[in-house]
Amino acid sequence: MEQKELKELVGVTTIVMSLAIVASCAKAPAPEKTSAQDPVARGKYLVAVTACGDCHTPTKRGEKGPEPDLTRLLSGHPASMEMPDHEPVEGPWNWAGAATNTAYLGPWGTSYAANITSDPNTGIGAWTDATFIEAMRTGRHWLKDRPIMPPMPWAAYAQMTDDDLKAIFAYLMTVPPVENRVPVYRIPKASTASTH
Repeated sequence: MEQKELKELVGVTTIVMSLAIVASCAKAPAPEKTSAQDPVARGKYLVAVTACGDCHTPTKRGEKGPEPDLTRLLSGHPASMEMPDHEPVEGPWNWAGAATNTAYLGPWGTSYAANITSDPNTGIGAWTDATFIEAMRTGRHWLKDRPIMPPMPWAAYAQMTDDDLKAIFAYLMTVPPVENRVPVYRIPKASTASTH
């Protein structure tokens, strides 16, 4: 194996192991009894079990490794963390993630986890539950100006009931607003494909 290939293998292995550590360190709350009469509690439960915070909450270094930075709960990729341009990864390992687990590079370009706090200017605080449901059903951001990019599993969320999506939105509206303008998606450097 050549030196360059070995360095690439070590780099990819480090990324994969970091993501595995983050996933194993995340503490999911104990399941709560939820009811249709309490959509916020139901939404909080759904946000936990569908692992929204794994990508939408930046990580920080903790005593035992990466852990969620709860001061930035669900605030998306930190605006202060500029990601350098990079050629998409090729071969069987074809994506990479930032140390915060909030930015991703792949054949689709560079995507960033959105701010899904109740902040009306940089989060989803100006949205309605109908706007949120439409985004999850169509895979398009508010006003349909661009697609929701990987690794966001919007197609899985599209299978949820309207009541479940309304509950998620109701909970997200109770998350304290965090002013954090997430960078916009970047198409791959080598691509001329339109995102519209």
